[in-house]
Amino acid sequence: MNVAVRPESTTDASVHQELTDGFNLVIDALKLNGIETIYGVPGIPITDLGRMAQAAGIRVVSFRHEQHAGNAAAIAGFLTKKPGICLTVSAPGFLNGLTALANATTNCFPMILISGSSEREIVDLQQGDYEEMDQLSIAKPLCKAAFRVLHAEDIGIGVARAIRAAVSGRPGGVYLDLPAKLLSQTLDAEKGAKSLIKVIDPAPAQIPAPEAVQRAIDVLKTAKKPLIVLGKGAAYAQCDDAIRQLVEKSGIPFVPMSMAKGLLPDTHPLSAGAARSTALKDSDVVLLVGARLNWLLSHGKGKTWGAPGSKKFIQIDIEPKEMDSNVEIVAPLVGDIGSCVNALLGHINADCPPPPAEWTNAIVEKRNANIAKMATKLGKNSIPMDFHSALGALRTIIEQRPDAILVNEGANTLDLARGVINMYQPRKRLDVGTWGVMGIGMGFAVAAAIETGKPVLAVEGDSAFGFSGMEVETICRYNLPVCIVVFNNNGIYRGTDTDPTGRDPGTTVFVKDSRYDKMMEAFGGVGVHVETPDALSRAVNEAMDSGRPTLINAAIDPEAGSESGNIGNLNPQSVVKKKTA
Repeated sequence: MNVAVRPESTTDASVHQELTDGFNLVIDALKLNGIETIYGVPGIPITDLGRMAQAAGIRVVSFRHEQHAGNAAAIAGFLTKKPGICLTVSAPGFLNGLTALANATTNCFPMILISGSSEREIVDLQQGDYEEMDQLSIAKPLCKAAFRVLHAEDIGIGVARAIRAAVSGRPGGVYLDLPAKLLSQTLDAEKGAKSLIKVIDPAPAQIPAPEAVQRAIDVLKTAKKPLIVLGKGAAYAQCDDAIRQLVEKSGIPFVPMSMAKGLLPDTHPLSAGAARSTALKDSDVVLLVGARLNWLLSHGKGKTWGAPGSKKFIQIDIEPKEMDSNVEIVAPLVGDIGSCVNALLGHINADCPPPPAEWTNAIVEKRNANIAKMATKLGKNSIPMDFHSALGALRTIIEQRPDAILVNEGANTLDLARGVINMYQPRKRLDVGTWGVMGIGMGFAVAAAIETGKPVLAVEGDSAFGFSGMEVETICRYNLPVCIVVFNNNGIYRGTDTDPTGRDPGTTVFVKDSRYDKMMEAFGGVGVHVETPDALSRAVNEAMDSGRPTLINAAIDPEAGSESGNIGNLNPQSVVKKKTA
């Protein structure tokens, strides 16, 4: 959008100068690079930027809180491999978005946080401007890259650098600082157009070295009990066919991390997900594909992995610094996942024998035993429900609707759902990821619905839902096909703690028998209260058939939970018992 300006110094009708400004250049730069959606919260100094972006054809989705807009942008990046854009106001708004930016960087989601800011000359002299803050300095340690644009003619460069930084190599979060004065700067329209950059090949393939590929094959050839671990990096890579071929041609059992579930169906004959403990402990060679040996995999050591020195690790990662982060990687494969997997495929049939039947049969036997043991818990139709019986109902729904996207967060709600609910297609399970951050639910649900057009089932613990629950208004406002199920057991972990002094509720207890479904009704959506697995199943199916925004308040036994689910060991216990007066 350009502005025709008549210079005041002349009345010659033939003398016009076509001008553009910072607002239009930001929008034009984003559109030139295929950005179709912005998530954010409007306000000074970026209100008009959002309005103008919408008028220019970019979809602008306004949230109630910047953190959730940032989470939406982050998961949009994961789903599309293009940087998700979050637009915020300065200072407090920027800080609200910063949690999502840091989380995106930790999880390797490509995202750009764009924030308005105060002018440099005022910030540097600390003169007390409106929402004055040195945002760039604050953002730098928490993201992959951070840039500030001071001149309109540099907007194209700033946007291009942000896009390339977000998606190249290991993806992550990028901060782009736009001082308020920049947006109103004018520039000759022709010069402005020439200043814009369309980023060419922002995430080029990085081919692994042939000797690295051969080293990995040599290690695999020696394996008696090989295992493949698939991480969310493998899901992000979108080389699904190659990964399937690697598993099926090699015959190696695989364990998917939670957001890698569905790359191959959890019901696949080679899936070791239901025998995870046995597979990790007893394997002798482990091929990590887009998975990191962080806390989620017990850092590659300890009792989870069996006797010290019993494992050899092969790791595929685009970041060389990831290798040897916790244990020795005997065969590092540095490159993008698609290139590395395809390189391995060239050797699998000729050079690598299939795993011994003794190993694969042991995995199948353990998997079947665990599934049978779980079936009894999942099949109960009790009042009140426990986590297993409620998740059993949802497990069947996802089996019948494999195209739906599952968003999941909580403590027990998250930990148990990972194991109970099978996934059948890639990038259909979205959860808290590496940091285990609560509050991602509604942002992820909004972006998943918008970016994919698919129905979304958000399964939330009541505590986790509280972090972003106000975004149900956003879901209703945009009329998104999102069904939220809140597992309501009256508190964090359980709703049964008490204050020993008798003064207040226990620190983990919420209002008893809260009706979260009424929140959705307040904004025009559908609210349902259920107390049995059968009723839960009916309500979810009706919601997903209708496509209407729905919140189902699922009453769970307050006694059913356990502290922190599967990571309770990370919560230190006091060894000192003090006497009370």
